[in-house]
Amino acid sequence: MGLLQCHKPDKGRPIAVPFTLYIDGDAFPNLLKPIVHRAIERLRIPTVVVSNKKITIGDSDHIRYILVEAGADEADHEIVRMVEAGDLVITADIPLADRVITKEAHAIDHRGGLFSVDNIKQYLAMRNLMESIRDSGEMTKGPPPFNQKDAHEFANQLHRFLTRHA
Repeated sequence: MGLLQCHKPDKGRPIAVPFTLYIDGDAFPNLLKPIVHRAIERLRIPTVVVSNKKITIGDSDHIRYILVEAGADEADHEIVRMVEAGDLVITADIPLADRVITKEAHAIDHRGGLFSVDNIKQYLAMRNLMESIRDSGEMTKGPPPFNQKDAHEFANQLHRFLTRHA
């Protein structure tokens, strides 16, 4: 993948954005949309939003929306098909994060967690354990409701990633 030459509006100097941002649009929190949209516009990040229902992050020449067939993991399959090494995927789906990390891409979750080669297997093991407990009939608590603190943690993690990679 070639580098996309961009200009920061405030500096006017060219910058290279050597990655594409992919957003798993299914269940993408509304609180994150303006955060991501500002980053996309500021750095002119080529972005692909993949979902099985119509969603919008905002209007931008840098965002392409792909609507996939309804069905479990259809958006995930499309993201994995398109993602390349060095790209960034925003998703709360741990198996999807594992698949993109296997392709040497990066993944951030909605609450600001950075999935990596070093931690993804632990996340998968915990997810599988909780799924097994639920499948046995045990009632488990889901994650707490998404809130402003989560959005703030996400914004910080996205900023750290963009500072290192953009």
